[in-house]
Amino acid sequence: MPRISAATVADHRANQHAALLDAARALLTEQGVQALTPAAVGSRVGLARSSVYRYFASTADILAQLVEDAFPRWLVRLREALRDAGDGATLDDRIRAYGMAALEFVVSPDYALVPTLQEVGLPGECRERVDELHESLVEPLSEALEEAGYDHAGLRAHLAWGVIRVGARRLADEERRRGGEYGHPDEERRGEIVRITLDTLCRALC
Repeated sequence: MPRISAATVADHRANQHAALLDAARALLTEQGVQALTPAAVGSRVGLARSSVYRYFASTADILAQLVEDAFPRWLVRLREALRDAGDGATLDDRIRAYGMAALEFVVSPDYALVPTLQEVGLPGECRERVDELHESLVEPLSEALEEAGYDHAGLRAHLAWGVIRVGARRLADEERRRGGEYGHPDEERRGEIVRITLDTLCRALC
């Protein structure tokens, strides 16, 4: 029986699960979905494959659990960005804070899930859950617009998310150039992408 490294068996399993998710996220970012297997994830943390299967049934299950871990965390960050924009913050300030938090998603290891989920054939119920979680990321902006008295707040928020997605794709392109054949990305160029995206976002909503 593996040595317990926490106060209780439940805590130990929770810690082990978190370590496996971290390892899976790193594998996905570094090597792509082809390297993401229960055995490879277990090897990263020194856990036998048979033990890993207590946590993950398959590669698709790993991806589904990564989504369940990542999206709620980013939802919290988006809500906090809107809430913590600062004393006397205007709607413009709050939208910029939300937009910046959303763009930060691109340079996080969690972003590797986005293109992968588009390629991997997840079961129908998993795809529906992914769509539901993705939808939740738009809700904080919709709520902020509704509070500000805007009509059709949900529609406006979804259209705004389209602006963020385009800016995010541009940022992702710049990030892919880091250390690649094109060399280090131009930080000034990256800053321009962020500025233009946030300016466009605010003009669209305010």
